[in-house]
Amino acid sequence: MLPRTSPSARNAGAKFPVLRKAVPVFAALGDETRLRLIALLCAGGALSITQLTIGTDITRQAVTKHLQVLADAGLVRDVRQGRERLWEFEPSRLDEARRSLDTITEQWDQALLRLKASLEA
Repeated sequence: MLPRTSPSARNAGAKFPVLRKAVPVFAALGDETRLRLIALLCAGGALSITQLTIGTDITRQAVTKHLQVLADAGLVRDVRQGRERLWEFEPSRLDEARRSLDTITEQWDQALLRLKASLEA
């Protein structure tokens, strides 16, 4: 059963499209393996699946599936180099997610200011 949400929570996506656009990014980054893959790609540039599995017990097939989720979210892209496929980080979607967090931060700041004013009144 899905948790119930308030009408204001359901309307948040309509009022703030930047939040809706960031959902796939946050969902993709919510997995520890995918977050580790992003960290590796940020530090090491374009890497092959073989390079991404070195030193782990994760199969290349599992890494491929995780990379596809990240690609669907726009966080990575593959580049053909001969017969090999290299994966690289795509920072623009992460910047969009950061902007959505900035929006949420601003909402909280405004809510706290309203609460403060109400308590002081």
